[in-house]
Amino acid sequence: VQLVETGGGSVQVGGSLRLSCQASGYIDAVYCMGWFRQVPGKEREGLGSRYKDDTPIYAESVKGRFTISHDKANNTFYLQMNNLKPEVSGMYYCAADHGGLYDCGPEFRVRYWGQGTLVYVHS
Repeated sequence: VQLVETGGGSVQVGGSLRLSCQASGYIDAVYCMGWFRQVPGKEREGLGSRYKDDTPIYAESVKGRFTISHDKANNTFYLQMNNLKPEVSGMYYCAADHGGLYDCGPEFRVRYWGQGTLVYVHS
């Protein structure tokens, strides 16, 4: 399974970005997809996850501002980020695993990582 993120960049405070994650390879058995963020000096943080076609689950820190969606036809996952603040700057990673429903929370154990895309929010 290969994951490729795009869509990062520089944006002003209050702005929006949409990150994309193109999945390829043997993805039929990939049931859990999600997004993580890492900032220098901190551990990678789970932002949200989605098991199959279920409603996504979000970390408290991003609820109401970030939305995960999925374009099944194109095997692409998205992370829509609104009302961005400087503290959400960091490297964003798409992630996936074969895990079941109860293993698919925002901090799920990841088997496949994308290469990351950088988000920078400035004033």
